[in-house]
Amino acid sequence: MPKTSIYDMPFEKVYSLLVQKAERKGRTQEEVDEVIRWLCGYDDLSGVQEGTYGDFIRNAPAWNPASELITGSICGVKVEMIEDPDMKRVRQLDKLIDELAKGRPMEKILRRQR
Repeated sequence: MPKTSIYDMPFEKVYSLLVQKAERKGRTQEEVDEVIRWLCGYDDLSGVQEGTYGDFIRNAPAWNPASELITGSICGVKVEMIEDPDMKRVRQLDKLIDELAKGRPMEKILRRQR
């Protein structure tokens, strides 16, 4: 069976996996949505659920400039070292959902300055 690129996966499937990961650790779908809206600039996620994950990443209306503050490893790769812009964005979202699942406060996940 050929491997499917992350970019070709239906966004709805990836989204449900992100929500499941957060919910297993006691977080909510609403918190996942808040993270996605903050990072990607979507006002409403309902319209994007029909495309691919690659479309979702490439068509994000306003990628948050504070995303450059997202550092650390995801799947053994340092997020800040990824050169491909689309893959970097995929991994930034993965990293934020990991932080959410690990119980990090939303203020820190969203890189809010005091």
